[in-house]
Amino acid sequence: MTHWLKSGRTRRGGAALAVLLAATAVAGHATAQTAPAQQQILGQPYTGPVVATPRGADGKPVLTGYWKLLHEDGKPDGNLAKDEPGFVPPLTSAGREALAFNQTVIDPEARCLITGIPRLLTSVLPFEILQTPDRLATLHQLSWHRWVWLDGRARDPEQDPKYLGNALGHWDGDVLVIESSGFHDSSAGNLWLDDNANPISADAVVVERWSRPDRNHLNLELTYTDPRYYSRPITYRRSWVLAPEGEHLQEFSCEWNTPWILKHLERGPGPIGPNGNRGYGPNNQITPDLPLGAVEGTRGVGYWLFRANKPKPSDLPVQP
Repeated sequence: MTHWLKSGRTRRGGAALAVLLAATAVAGHATAQTAPAQQQILGQPYTGPVVATPRGADGKPVLTGYWKLLHEDGKPDGNLAKDEPGFVPPLTSAGREALAFNQTVIDPEARCLITGIPRLLTSVLPFEILQTPDRLATLHQLSWHRWVWLDGRARDPEQDPKYLGNALGHWDGDVLVIESSGFHDSSAGNLWLDDNANPISADAVVVERWSRPDRNHLNLELTYTDPRYYSRPITYRRSWVLAPEGEHLQEFSCEWNTPWILKHLERGPGPIGPNGNRGYGPNNQITPDLPLGAVEGTRGVGYWLFRANKPKPSDLPVQP
C-alpha cells in the first residue's frame, strides 16, 4: 500500500546552530515540553494488519474518524506551498502586496477569529470527520467546523462569503470531491491562507479530493486556484492516520485577551525559517505545547499558536 506522506521523527527546523548552543537550557526545556505534545498531536505510522475501508449503505467509503497528521520530514506544516520551490507560493504582484499587508496585522487565529479553509487543512492539529449520506462535517481544534453538502444541490449564485467557503461535495468513484468558493478576502485583515500569512482572495476556489484506501489511512489532494493573488494553481497533498480508539476532539473555548494581545504579539507570522516552517516558539518546534493556550480548564486564548517565547499571562487580567 502506498501513502503520500510518511511520518518522521521530531525536528526543530530553522533554528541556527549557534542559537541552539547558546540556549541549551532553554532548548532542553522546550524539548521536554514538546515531546509529549508531539506524541499527542502527530500521528504515528500504522504497522498493524490492513483493514478494509468502511463503507456506507450506498457502497461509498465512510470518512468518519478522528485523524492525526503523518508529518513529512523535510516539509513544512502550516504552509500551503510545502511542495513549491523554496516553499514559497507563486504570488502575483497583487499577491505580494496582500502578503505585505498581512505582515502588518496580528494573526487572525491568534485573535480567535474563525480559521478558514485551506489553512485548517494545513494544520498539525488532529481533526475529526463526521459523515452522513447528505452532509459531511469537518471538526477542528479551537471549535471551528464546516458543513459539506452531499445532497446534489446546485451552488447558490448569490452565496455569502464565509471564512471556510461554501462547500459542495460529490463522489468520483471512491474519491470524495469537495469544491469550495465564496471566501472572505485577506484585504479585510481577518483571514490568512495558511500559518505563513499568505493571502487568500474572494476569487479563490479550493478543490479537495479525499480518499480512504483502508480503515487506518486518509489522503488529501488539494488544488488551490486564485488568479488574483497567485499566478497558477497550487497543489497540496497530505496524509493522516486514524487515531487510537477513544481519542477525540476535546472541548476548547477560544478567547482572546485584546489588551494583552495588542501589547505583546508581533504582527505578521513572525520569522519563517529556510525550511518554510513558521514554527512555534524560539526553537521553531513543529507542534505547539499542550494545553493549547489554556488559561483555565478548557478556556484558552489563541496566542498559543503565535509565540512560545513571549511572556504569557497566567490568567485573564484582574478586574478593577
